[in-house]
Parts: sequence; C-alpha cells; structure tokens
Amino acid sequence: MTKSPDAFKTIGEVAALLDVPQHVLRFWEARIGEVRPLRTKQGQRRYRPEDVELLGGIRVLLHVHGYSIRGVQRLLRDRGINYVRAAAGDVAPARAAPKSAAPQQTAAAPVFQLAHLSAGARAALVRALSDRATCRRLAAVAIEITIELERDAA
Repeated sequence: MTKSPDAFKTIGEVAALLDVPQHVLRFWEARIGEVRPLRTKQGQRRYRPEDVELLGGIRVLLHVHGYSIRGVQRLLRDRGINYVRAAAGDVAPARAAPKSAAPQQTAAAPVFQLAHLSAGARAALVRALSDRATCRRLAAVAIEITIELERDAA
C-alpha cells in the first residue's frame, strides 16, 4: 500500500525521495530556518508536501547548481520560499535522471554548473570567491574576456 502524495512523510522517506542521507536533511533544518517539519510527541519529524518541495529545491540549488548554504539563505531572503521550491522542478533527483540528460538551467538567472569540477577545484573556487578582493579581480577579468570575445565576434 502506497501513501497518498498529500500524506506526511518521515525523514527516511524524504531522504530516499531526494537521494540524500538523513543527516543532511537534519543539517539543512538546523542551518536554513525555513525548513520546519512538524514533530510528533515523540519528536519524530513529519514532512508536509510543501516541506518536501522546499527540500527538493534546496537540494537542486546546492547539489546541481553549486550554491552554498549561505547562497540558498540569500535566495530565500531575497527571492522568497516559492522561488526555492520552484527550483525543485528544474532537475529530478539524481537516481531518477537519465545518464544522458543535459543539465537544465532556470530562465530567471544564469546558472553555473560546478558538478564537472573536481572536489579540489570546487574548494579552490569557493575559497577564491569567499574573498571580496578576489571576487572583484575575477569580475574584472571576466569583463575583459567578454569584451575580447565580443570584439572577436564582430
């Protein structure tokens, strides 16, 4: 017997659905204030369908689009909870996606795919982007490259 789509889900069911470990869901709950599952008298988490949508959006933003926890917090603050929930529709959980599927991007903002980078390269990029001066230098270089590419294309 399967549950109704509107039924509350346990942490194990949500973890399996999103293809993330249960401790990751607990971590997101601790770090992202908008994640608030209901609790039974015994303290067990029960996730509503809207909670699952939000967690799905968080998963996609973190694992597919390369956002940090702080970046997701900013998106929630600046664009709202519905924007993050909508991100869940961009990409299905990893288990459900076919191997040949191309990464999808949202129309609202450019998305930078980081999944192809090695863990070391991602870590170096995160370190570089955490420093404002380095970000300014990178932005200046990106602008110069863009100008050169536009000049070459003309």
